[in-house]
Amino acid sequence: MKHINIIGGGLAGSLMAVLLAQKGYQVRVYERRPDMRKVQLDGGRSINLALSVRGIHALEEAGLKEEVMELAIPMPGRMIHHRDGSLEFQPYSNDPSNYINSVSRAELNKRLMTRSENLAKVDYFFNCRCLGMDFETGEAEMLNTETGEKFKLDGETTIAADGAFSAVRYDMQKTERFNFSQDFLTHGYKELEIPSAKGGGFQMEKNALHIWPRDEYMMIALPNLDGSFTCTLFFPFDGEDSFNSMQTKDQVKAFFDKQFPDAVAMMPTLLDDYFENPTGSLVTVRCFPWAYQDKVALMGDACHAVVPFFGQGMNAAFEDCSELSKCIDENKGDWAKIFDQYQHARKANSDAIADMAIENYTEMRDHVNDAEFVFQKQVEHHLENHTDSYKSRYEMVSFSRIPYAEAYRRGKLNKEILKKITAGIEKVEEIDMAKAEKIIKEVMG
Repeated sequence: MKHINIIGGGLAGSLMAVLLAQKGYQVRVYERRPDMRKVQLDGGRSINLALSVRGIHALEEAGLKEEVMELAIPMPGRMIHHRDGSLEFQPYSNDPSNYINSVSRAELNKRLMTRSENLAKVDYFFNCRCLGMDFETGEAEMLNTETGEKFKLDGETTIAADGAFSAVRYDMQKTERFNFSQDFLTHGYKELEIPSAKGGGFQMEKNALHIWPRDEYMMIALPNLDGSFTCTLFFPFDGEDSFNSMQTKDQVKAFFDKQFPDAVAMMPTLLDDYFENPTGSLVTVRCFPWAYQDKVALMGDACHAVVPFFGQGMNAAFEDCSELSKCIDENKGDWAKIFDQYQHARKANSDAIADMAIENYTEMRDHVNDAEFVFQKQVEHHLENHTDSYKSRYEMVSFSRIPYAEAYRRGKLNKEILKKITAGIEKVEEIDMAKAEKIIKEVMG
């Protein structure tokens, strides 16, 4: 078996290394950061991950499901924190076995690295940044950031999992008929923290994704195993209430006291976190093709970075790994066919989850406060509990492996179905299921 080079030792690169090693390939992973298992990396950019069915399936294929689930905290629903301090739990599903999982990005990455190295067919090279790639020879130019030495990777097959600002993709953009776009939201994010309670334990409900929806912005919090919560403020860069308008501690304190008073009481390091942690941007990346002949293929954020509001960035990247693994098995060493089949299988689905992630931001920061939205969610749970012919978009995306593009298509039809079913009724108990079944059949075709 020949060597495979992977540029990027993050989540997707490390999982792909495991899958390749299990097939007998020798894998070399080049990561621009130091080994996170040995050094403390800069904080403030983690955004806890929501692991769901698609990601779990890929981990299971790699034999990692049980080990990773030890790091996971189940979240069967959203806990809405209203301005008046009241709480409202909104389940994601009517089925108690359906839940997303809060997982630490860093801890998961460490486990994937260690597992891949233990297979004895994977070598990691840290502090190695990719400067670009020659697509005719397949050689990648690298820089050792510790020594300043430049070197080239040979022309073996390469998988580029080097993130939303991929150096490999940047050079691929110069090839013929390559389409590329990147779109930044007008909102950015900042990581904050709610520490564990004195003596240990959680200061809020452990098994929930907490949301403080405030129309034009929001804060979320996901639980960690040590009892703390990683909070993320999603906030406009500009405007009356924005990152650029809040420059002093007094301004920040007054704003949080007004908008998130229950959270402030649990955030002793709020002001330090706010001014010390970086403000991050939120970008959507789309491109095609993802591959160049048999030389290289892009994976994860390098070809389809998405905003985090459907909790699917990691899951989509892991689904890339699963799909590429399947294509390798089906094409027996023909890497041109492997890469071509892989990119065509994933492109439409990556575009669909990008669109749904942006739409879900509006839902999370605004609609979850709306009585009509809450009622329609109750109707969806009722339908799912009484018929197999209806699935909510959230169920299809988070609790199934229905292709993202199909979930997006059916989700649009769901809006028409709900509008017709809820016309003239105010309570879930008023739903005529025979009529509802007929409407679902007619709309779905």
